[in-house]
Amino acid sequence: MKNNGRAAHFLRIWREDYIYQTLMSSAVSLGCTALFACYNAYLGVHYGSVWHGTIGIFYLLLMVIRGIVLLTEKRNQMRLEAEQNRCRRRTFFISSVLLLLLDLALILPISMMVVLDKPVSMGLIPAIAMAVYTTWKITMASIHIGRQRRRSGGNILVKELRTVNFIDALVAILTLQNTLIMVNRTTPDKNTMLPLSAVSSALIYGVIVGITVQMFRKGFRQANRQQT
Repeated sequence: MKNNGRAAHFLRIWREDYIYQTLMSSAVSLGCTALFACYNAYLGVHYGSVWHGTIGIFYLLLMVIRGIVLLTEKRNQMRLEAEQNRCRRRTFFISSVLLLLLDLALILPISMMVVLDKPVSMGLIPAIAMAVYTTWKITMASIHIGRQRRRSGGNILVKELRTVNFIDALVAILTLQNTLIMVNRTTPDKNTMLPLSAVSSALIYGVIVGITVQMFRKGFRQANRQQT
């Protein structure tokens, strides 16, 4: 009965407290990101794969951004509101620099995906499973990126976490696109998808840079308002 009560209490908080929901889901994502970073780093070193090495750097930066945001919010539980806002602004400035580096780190792996130079060692069934996962990921990220405007409570770091989740989902779309192309291509027509891959990859990367810049602009504006 006690366990059932705890589960019911957790579900109620999960439904009603958007900030708590964001932090908990980001904690789970942090664990998954750490696994992706280690996995790609291993493949990069073991097989000498530049693509896996660079995408491993992307996941490492993603893990650090989520980690410092979650650590700040955990420590803020024991701080006064004014101190909480000050610590959030400081963490936002640091993580913004890391997010800029993250965008730059994507240039090389995206360039390699554009020319279909990404190593693939999976069949069609795992690729379809990856498609289902990516669809779920981008759907949830899109829903929350819209809800954050109404339910973030002015918490600048919650908004940043949702933006980072959306960028993560967009990168998953890029990886899925090129994985499906390479799984299904044959030698005679290996370059026929190059124009489509180049255009779609450029568009998605443009969206990533665009939402990063928008987050910077809104975040710094909010931080300046809190200081005055």
